[in-house]
Amino acid sequence: MGASTSRRTFLGLAGLGAASIAGLGALEGCSKKPGSTGTATNADQAAGVVPTFKDSTLVAPDIKGIRPMADGYVKYPATLVDAVTEKAITSGKPVTATTPWWGPAPPASNKYVEAVGADLGGTITFSVQDGTTYGDKLNTMLGARDVPDLTCIPGWEINKLARFSDGVHVLFEDLTPYLAGDKANAYPLLAGLDTAAWKDSVWGGKLMGVPFPTDSPYPTALYIRQDVADQRGIAAPTDLDSLYEFGKKFTNPDKGEWAFGDIFQEVLQITGNPGSQNGWFKTADGKVQHRYETPQYKRAVEWMARIYSEKLIHPDLASSKGADVTTLFKGGKIFSYATGLGSWKETQREKTREGKGFNMQAVKVFGADASTPPVRWGGTPSIMWTFIKKGQGEERTKELLRVLNYTAAPFGTKEWELQNYGVEGTHFTRDASGAPKTNETFTKEFANQFIFIGGRPAVVVSDPDLPNYAKDMVGWGNDATKYLEKNPWEGIKVEVPTEQAAIEQPTQDKVTDIMRGRRPLSDFDKVVQEWKAAGGDKARDFYAKVLADNGR
Repeated sequence: MGASTSRRTFLGLAGLGAASIAGLGALEGCSKKPGSTGTATNADQAAGVVPTFKDSTLVAPDIKGIRPMADGYVKYPATLVDAVTEKAITSGKPVTATTPWWGPAPPASNKYVEAVGADLGGTITFSVQDGTTYGDKLNTMLGARDVPDLTCIPGWEINKLARFSDGVHVLFEDLTPYLAGDKANAYPLLAGLDTAAWKDSVWGGKLMGVPFPTDSPYPTALYIRQDVADQRGIAAPTDLDSLYEFGKKFTNPDKGEWAFGDIFQEVLQITGNPGSQNGWFKTADGKVQHRYETPQYKRAVEWMARIYSEKLIHPDLASSKGADVTTLFKGGKIFSYATGLGSWKETQREKTREGKGFNMQAVKVFGADASTPPVRWGGTPSIMWTFIKKGQGEERTKELLRVLNYTAAPFGTKEWELQNYGVEGTHFTRDASGAPKTNETFTKEFANQFIFIGGRPAVVVSDPDLPNYAKDMVGWGNDATKYLEKNPWEGIKVEVPTEQAAIEQPTQDKVTDIMRGRRPLSDFDKVVQEWKAAGGDKARDFYAKVLADNGR
C-alpha cells in the first residue's frame, strides 16, 4: 500500500475525529489536576527542542505536489539503498508495540512481522487493536498506566483525552535530550521527517513523540464509482444541486442500490464551512466564531436532512444499524461516500485484482453554487504519534529510538520496501519494471504494523495494480490546495478545553438526530443555544485568548 494509508488504517477516520470528542477522564489516574481549561504551545516555542532537519529524499518525484500535498511517484526505483546497515535492536529484549488497524486482525504467526523484526535485529511483539474501538483500548491502557514500549496514538484519539497534556509526561519518555537539534544526528532518518510535524510533537515545551507526517492535509474527499457513472451516463457532481440529482439517479431500493454513505463532512466543506480547530474560525472583523453559528452550517444540515428524508443514504447507515461503508461501496450498494484520501489506494487495488473494471475516483472540489466557493479543511502536520514508555533507562530508550529511526526510512530504501511490501517471493513478486506486486499472503499479514509505529517522509506511490494512482491523487490534491482553508491557529498546538470537549459529542448527536428526522429542523437554533450556554461561549473566549497571546 506504500506510504499512503487506507481507510482500513486511519485516514478514513481522520475526518471524523473533530466530531467525535468523547472518552473524557481517561487519564484521570495520572492527571495532575481535575480538569483542563486548555493549553497552547506555538511553533516558536517548539523550535528549540526539535531535530535539525536533514533531507533524506533519495528519488526525484515524477509528479511534484503543491505543498502541503506530498510528491507522487509513478515509477519504482531500479535500485534501492540500504539505509540502516547496523542492527537497531542489540539488547536481545523483545520490543512491544500497540497499533490500530481497520481490517481483519493479522495472524499471530506472521512472516511479514518476523522478517522486519529480523532486519531490525530482534523480536517485535504487536498488539494490533481494532481501530474503531482503539480509543477504548487507549482509555484502559492510559488509565491503568500500563503501556507497551511503543504506543501509537492517532491525533483524533488525543483530542478525546482532555488531560493528555498532563498524562503524556507521566507515561512517556521526554525525547528532547535524545533528538533536540544536532542530537538527532544519531538517528538520521528521524531527522528527515518534516520539521513542522516535529514541532507538532511538543507538549509542555518537551519533545514527547515521534510524528507520522501527513501525505496530504485533507481529512476527506468525496468519492464516486466512476465506472458505474460512466456506464450509466451520469456526470460527476459540480454543485449542491447536481449532487442531489446524482443521488436521485443512483438510488433504486428495488435493486438494493442507494446513492450515498453519510457525506456530511463533505457537505460541510461544499457549503463553505470552516474546519480549523474543530470548527472555530476568525471573522473578517476579527471575532472568533464557531461554524455552528453560521448560515453555512445550517444550510448543510438542512441539505443532509433532505437526502435522509428522501432515503438517498443506505438504510443500514441511516438507521445506525451498522455497516461498513467501504464494503457497501465496493459491492455496488452505494455509489458515493466521503473518506480519507488514504482509502483510495487500498480499496482500488483490492478491486483491481478482481479484474471487473472497478474505478474509484475523487470528485474535483466544488462549491454549493456559483456564489459559494468551497472550503477544503486542512489538518495538522502529523496525523499520529509514537510514544516511548517512560522510565526504561537511557540505553533502552536509545534502542527504541533506533527502531523508530529504521521505520522512518524513506522511499527508495530496502527498509521502506520491506515495511511496505514484505518479502519478495513470500509477500510480493515484481512486474517487468521491477515494481512490487503484492499477493494474498501480504493482504492477510499486513496491518500497517511498522508503518504505524514510525513516521516516514510522505510520498504517494503508484504500483503495478494502480499505475494511475499517484497522478490521480496528487492531481486532485494539487487542485484542492487552491481552496485550502487558512487556519488562524496554524503552528499552535491547542489542547481542547475540557468543557468544550464534554459538550461536543452530545451536540453532534443532537445535530445527527435533526438530520435523520428524529428531531424537527426547527430545533436547530435551540441546539446551538444549548451548546453556547453549556460551554461554547467559554471556548470562544479561550480560542480568542490564544490568538491574542500569540499576536494574531
